[in-house]
Amino acid sequence: MTERSAAHGVFTIERTYPHPPAKVFAAFATEAGKAKWFGGPPEQWAELRRQFDFRVGGREHASGRWAQTGVTSHFDCLYWDIVPNERIVYTYEMHLDDRKISVSLATIELEAVDGGTRLIVTEQGAFLDGYDDAGSREHGTNFLMDRMGATLD
Repeated sequence: MTERSAAHGVFTIERTYPHPPAKVFAAFATEAGKAKWFGGPPEQWAELRRQFDFRVGGREHASGRWAQTGVTSHFDCLYWDIVPNERIVYTYEMHLDDRKISVSLATIELEAVDGGTRLIVTEQGAFLDGYDDAGSREHGTNFLMDRMGATLD
């Protein structure tokens, strides 16, 4: 029998990109833009399935298999609030194979600044049933924001 528990974590990540808010927003809001950066490192993670419906009430799904372990990760998202070029709020759950490991609330804020866009990502997560995140979600989100920024150049 699985012992039930929930551990909580919050982090905020900030980046400034030398691009206008509309371009940064499009990297999240378009299927082609997001497919360029959202996923594991290509040499370690093979995409299995992707669905994308970016609108309030829309859902997104991404699944992939990790080469080293053979574990499949699943990202299932629901969009709650979208203000073009300014804000995205969504919830998502993560699974490793059939095990739900977390449920999170994420907020992405975009602000025009001199020479570009300031991006703020805030995430509040509940890590479930003994899953020890050990900072990997924050590390992974940093990786993704760096990768996303590189696709804008």
